[in-house]
Amino acid sequence: MSYLLLRTDKFSDQLNDIIQYIANDSGDVDAALKCLTEIEEAMMRLRAFPESGSAPRYSLLKKQGYRVLIVNRYLVFHKVDNTQKRVIFYAIVDARREYLSLL
Repeated sequence: MSYLLLRTDKFSDQLNDIIQYIANDSGDVDAALKCLTEIEEAMMRLRAFPESGSAPRYSLLKKQGYRVLIVNRYLVFHKVDNTQKRVIFYAIVDARREYLSLL
């Protein structure tokens, strides 16, 4: 059975900001769309393999049940709800940033 994928508003806003930044900074909309496609394809794989990804490095986030999916230089934070068969995306951040306070 395939899992339902849900995005929080915060996640959607962060993803939008990333894609807009890439498009504006590089002047290349195709590069931004390619990045978006790669992120969304990685997220879609969680439908069939919801436990993919790894535990975050911070124990606080591990205890809260977060998992992290690495896509290029971005970290996609999500939680898996096996009882309701869904994956909820909470945040996406640049891996080069200190992310603990961003969740």
